[in-house]
Amino acid sequence: MKILLVEDSATLRHALCSYIEQAQHKAVVAKTGEEALQLIENDSFDLIIMDVEMPGLNGFETTRLMREWFGDHWVPIIFVTGKSDDNSVCEGIEAGGDDYLTKPISQVILNAKIRAMERIVTMRNQMNALNAELEALSQRDSLTQLYNRRTFDELAAKQWSSVNRYNRPTSVLMMDVDHFKKFNDRYGHPAGDDCLQRVAQAIKSRVHRPDDIVARYGGEEFIVLLPDTDFDGAITVGNAVREAVQDLKIPHESSSTGQFVTTSVGVACSDSINGADLETLVATADKALYQAKQQGRNRVYARKEQPHKTVLIVDDDQNHLQQMSESLRNHCNIVTLETGHECVDIAHSLRPDLILLDIDMPGMDGVQVCEQLKADTKTQRIPVILISANDREKQLAKANTAGADEYMHRPIDEELLLSKVSGFLQ
Repeated sequence: MKILLVEDSATLRHALCSYIEQAQHKAVVAKTGEEALQLIENDSFDLIIMDVEMPGLNGFETTRLMREWFGDHWVPIIFVTGKSDDNSVCEGIEAGGDDYLTKPISQVILNAKIRAMERIVTMRNQMNALNAELEALSQRDSLTQLYNRRTFDELAAKQWSSVNRYNRPTSVLMMDVDHFKKFNDRYGHPAGDDCLQRVAQAIKSRVHRPDDIVARYGGEEFIVLLPDTDFDGAITVGNAVREAVQDLKIPHESSSTGQFVTTSVGVACSDSINGADLETLVATADKALYQAKQQGRNRVYARKEQPHKTVLIVDDDQNHLQQMSESLRNHCNIVTLETGHECVDIAHSLRPDLILLDIDMPGMDGVQVCEQLKADTKTQRIPVILISANDREKQLAKANTAGADEYMHRPIDEELLLSKVSGFLQ
């Protein structure tokens, strides 16, 4: 075992190191609690032997900090102390200690305690390995060893969050084995199981980036999530998978599509996922798969998911925000802000399709915001509609000077608002 010895006494350090090495273990020494905390940040240990009475951080304080650092990972800690009263023992256990050694240290007792902790560490490691194995088994489809549907949903949701954050394209492939029921009826279920296993491996052979997720979605249906993959890339992967399955040349005499087992592939892609969701993309891929079957099977059919456009509404008046949001919520995705400074920051990261911007805001008003957006190459192409309830002619002149794409005067007619917004979002 690798044992961290935390002891400020040079004499006791030397003696304990000698005992540990004679017992065929490796000792790493820390002279203070602070030094011990630095060591555990950069190295792992099987056991810690901790002196209680040390200058600076004492053993109890150091142990508490170590337990916070370790979190759910358990490392046994044995305290070394000259105190053996009940209160000291209780305090040590509360601090996170697992056992006690009382000074002067007996080599026989030390070796016995190390052996006891070693057995516990071994059992912990075995239990962790079994838990990891069970977790892995629970994630996999027992027949194909691909991820099962539950695990796909979990992993895909995590990937989708990353895609959402960085606004990258993402694609889904939905596929199934053509005329699989006829295959089972003709060759039997064992042959059907073997067929699915080989198809799964063929898919895996063409989809192997670390972030790609391949799963058996149910029956003879498979699904693939392709992060950072655009429309053309997804179609390329879909065709590669279809060809890989066909190249297996698994006989299928009952198929009306061909003499060998084939697959149909539905492809869905979202080039900008603002407003889209993973469930919608999977549903679109499923519809594309249906189209591939309708058009004769053994082919790839692709659909590009077109999510709702996003409109950013900026106004310091909550009533105005609510009124405009209610008017537009069924036609686009709405993001609302209350200050001009927020608008400049969010416009950079969100890249909305349209900004509705109140002129009369405290601090940075709408005209200043519009001027700043139009002066920035990253946001200058975003259409801006400036809105005000003040003098129409003066505010219209301000809007034109600021480079706004449109101006509207309050009170706003809902039909007119919808018409203007729709014009920019087409």
